Amino acid sequence: MAHRFLSTLLLLVLPAASVPAPEDDALTRVLAEGGVHLDLENELCLVDARVGVTNELLEYLVVGPRGAAHESMFVVEAMPSLVNAALLALGVERGSNAKWSPVEPPPSQEERRKGAPVYDVTPPSGDGFFLYIAWIEQGELFFFRIEDVLTNLGTGTRMTRHRWVYLGSRFIEDEKGEEVFAADLEQNLVNVSFFHEGHTLLTAALPECVEQTIWMANPWILPPRDAPVKLVFTREPIRVLPEEWEAELDEALPEDE
Repeated sequence: MAHRFLSTLLLLVLPAASVPAPEDDALTRVLAEGGVHLDLENELCLVDARVGVTNELLEYLVVGPRGAAHESMFVVEAMPSLVNAALLALGVERGSNAKWSPVEPPPSQEERRKGAPVYDVTPPSGDGFFLYIAWIEQGELFFFRIEDVLTNLGTGTRMTRHRWVYLGSRFIEDEKGEEVFAADLEQNLVNVSFFHEGHTLLTAALPECVEQTIWMANPWILPPRDAPVKLVFTREPIRVLPEEWEAELDEALPEDE
């Protein structure tokens, strides 16, 4: 309940751009208890995660245990509203989700059969974060931009590096008619492919992300499924993980591997 109250307070009472840095570390302690590690000095947060799907098509990057884990590269135990509270504390402003507009004039049936699009899609835009993954393997630090472990099957290359747009999810009514945070209910935090609803916290923002059948993990880089990793969200690109956080990383492989 404390996690829900904190996130609701930040979402409803304070504008995203005016969330104050706490004078004490109460917020930091609450977040850390839920697997979210806030570093206001370096303008980043780290989230405890484990590797999910590595050999199937992906529509999501990060989900919770009850989310679309069968099509997500990472799974986190942290409540999405708790992650959202950390992102808000870093001063992010809400961006715009992808927009679909009917093509005018609409394509003919023959043109549709040949693959002509029915909609023009405007990619998401606005403020957001740069995403990284970090883990320790046999005593060595592994630290990558998240796009470097995503493969675009359409081009045969990694995903283009870019700022992931902050959507912040929203409040919706559940089946009982009660108002709930959509990301908490659905447990989907970050999407790779575009979705109309805008219920996630972050979305990829490349034009090619309109496609849902071209994204896969890069298994040659990632540790094995269920290996513990840290997801890193930063306000500006970084080249290295701050040294003080290396000690917080878990060994991704058992000692006998």
